[in-house]
Amino acid sequence: MTHPKYSIIIPVYNRPDEMKEMLDSLRNQTIKPFEIILVEDGSDQKSDFLIERYDLPINYFFKKNTGPGDSRNFGMKKAKGEYFLFFDSDCVLPEDYFENLDHAIVEIQPDAFGGPDAAHPSFSNVQKAINYAMTSFFTTGGIRGGKKQLDKYQPRSFNMGLKKQVYEKVGGFSDIHPGEDPDLSFRIMNAGYKVSLIREAVVFHKRRIDFEKFIKQVYKFGVVRVILNRWYPGTGKVVYMLPSLFLLGTLGLLLLIPSTGGYSLLPLSLFIGLIGLDAWRSNSFIVAVLAIPAAFIQLLGYGFGYLKSQIKLNLLGQAERQAFPSFFFDKK
Repeated sequence: MTHPKYSIIIPVYNRPDEMKEMLDSLRNQTIKPFEIILVEDGSDQKSDFLIERYDLPINYFFKKNTGPGDSRNFGMKKAKGEYFLFFDSDCVLPEDYFENLDHAIVEIQPDAFGGPDAAHPSFSNVQKAINYAMTSFFTTGGIRGGKKQLDKYQPRSFNMGLKKQVYEKVGGFSDIHPGEDPDLSFRIMNAGYKVSLIREAVVFHKRRIDFEKFIKQVYKFGVVRVILNRWYPGTGKVVYMLPSLFLLGTLGLLLLIPSTGGYSLLPLSLFIGLIGLDAWRSNSFIVAVLAIPAAFIQLLGYGFGYLKSQIKLNLLGQAERQAFPSFFFDKK
């Protein structure tokens, strides 16, 4: 029996509507050298009723809730493809995704890889603003938007792939969440494998969040970055500290308002103008306005998480699971 080239592994938790959009985009691919492994992670709202609607090779599995990383590991044990691909359930693929991926793999010959994410025109204004904050040069250095990496590229599990033999060598995702994807990337790189960014392999990432959820998400990203830097010495970069410096600088400027007559707010005003104009170049005026609070949430939330994690782990010397127990899934 001929095995597929790609095994697409998608963990899903209470998101049947999103899964329908994802499966629609897979059905519309110009080429389909894949099988689909849909891992239902203990959902109350199941997606199994969707399977019969699609003429696609879908393998559906239901398991207890142990988190997305462990669900991807479950999927890899069932996969038969040469490459394992991971997408989040809130992603939609352009029709030529697999055409672009095939060409890039022939040219680059990566052992593991990832691609950038972007906002689809149908996304809400808030989703587009959050996408800007997550991909802009002024907030994240443009890394997640497909620019050059500040260090070795760390694929993210919303759009990530690896060879089957890489998984067999280094294992799967750990029980930390978020952060299970850069953790796996570091282990792959430490094992000597070639990890590449494939800029043409773009996905539309819906980011099913509002501003309240967004600040919780980026706070967690800041916390996890310190944990990963502790686990993998030498991976820390000055750039990871910049949001914390932005947080402290913003607080300092606000405290100086009485003594400066408000002039201390000028740097923040300039930053607001810069973000607004930059976001307006590729979005509507409304999205540009929303991008301003999104950018502040991105920087301040991440900065606070990073600073708190530094204090707990490196200043107070606490263990990761003691300091942040909710960041680790119990697989028992």
